[in-house]
Amino acid sequence: MGRFDDARAAARAQDAADELASFRGRFACRPGTVYLDGNSLGLISAEAEAAVLAALADWKQYGIDGWLGGERPWFTLGEELGARQARLVGALPHEVVVTGSTTVNLHALVATFYGASPQRTRIVANTLDFPSDLYTLASQIRLRGLDPAEHLTLVPSPDGRTIREDDLIAALDERTALLVIPSVLYRSGQLLDIARLTAAAHERGVLVGVDCSHSAGAVPHTLHDWGVDWAVWCSYKYLNGGPGAVAALYVHERHHGTAPGLVGWWGSDKARQFDMAQEFTPASHAGAWQIGTPPVLGAAALYGALGVVEEAGLSHIRAKSLALTGYLMELAREHLSDPPYGFTIGTPSESERRGGHVALEHPRAVQLCKALKVRGFVPDFRPPNVIRLAPIALYTSFDEVWQAVDALRQIVERGEHQQLAAAREPVA
Repeated sequence: MGRFDDARAAARAQDAADELASFRGRFACRPGTVYLDGNSLGLISAEAEAAVLAALADWKQYGIDGWLGGERPWFTLGEELGARQARLVGALPHEVVVTGSTTVNLHALVATFYGASPQRTRIVANTLDFPSDLYTLASQIRLRGLDPAEHLTLVPSPDGRTIREDDLIAALDERTALLVIPSVLYRSGQLLDIARLTAAAHERGVLVGVDCSHSAGAVPHTLHDWGVDWAVWCSYKYLNGGPGAVAALYVHERHHGTAPGLVGWWGSDKARQFDMAQEFTPASHAGAWQIGTPPVLGAAALYGALGVVEEAGLSHIRAKSLALTGYLMELAREHLSDPPYGFTIGTPSESERRGGHVALEHPRAVQLCKALKVRGFVPDFRPPNVIRLAPIALYTSFDEVWQAVDALRQIVERGEHQQLAAAREPVA
């Protein structure tokens, strides 16, 4: 790429040709701030804000009648928003419902699909999984009177960054009930080959669950065609649904009719729900895995937020995301790896193995993240040594990527980070 200053011209040229550039003005990008943490919490769009205000207006106007009245009846909110998200993950409309949180949905689906066979008592996951997923799997095993030390197999990483698909497949045997995998590893950004893993698992009689939290809205999937049995994901990252926004779950239609492991009245057949019968009559689709009443106001932002993603088109979002992360990695390789900088890239370079963020590793990652924030950049830190940078296709420019690398260079050269505490904040 040549001299660092010359690389900025390439960034500005890509910005000038960016077909998604107009979307930036619809997001709350604070002046003087470069936001690179959309893989943790996406920014609010004007459309999401308007949708929340519309929900408040409906509550004000309709009261209890809002469940069936108005332009957006609350009673079928989960199914409506699920059908819209289905297009983003390659599912059929009736295979997705918006409900709960990611961890609650993971509990509900593991409770359903684990334990059907007394001969298959093992769950296979990996050591780099998001901790909440591992807590869920261990607790579900304990609920069956089993010991996670024996029945939860965690496939190790060969390098502390990535997981080999071959190792996951090798761990599957006649005792395995479930393979639970992330689509993208939360620290390194590695994108797993879900299609290959699903096919291999099914050949061995193993069901597959996927946590798509770090890919939904950023990476196209075809969950139905791949045959994935079930999946969960959040909507506050790349889908920009707001802090703690209601999550989503997918269940392949071949499993519809399976009794949910955790049952609540909102999973009822809608025509029977208010019969108040003592016997549960489940919905005939993914809606059966809903448990409780949906948080209407908490889900309202998704109406507007999903519209922006749909308008931009997931294929265009993915193309720009790969270009942004590729440019970031190229700059880091050429201008941050040698002394005195000392950064290492922990994310696979191949586009087919990369999600939507880049992991820069450094022994002083905590302090460097703090120094970036002082300068108006918003990254995040993940233990033990990772700075995650997520340039978001809908609102991050190539020039901002250049600016972030330039800031890291200057921080190290001037020792700005050395005066900052090496302890992370409560929210990192």
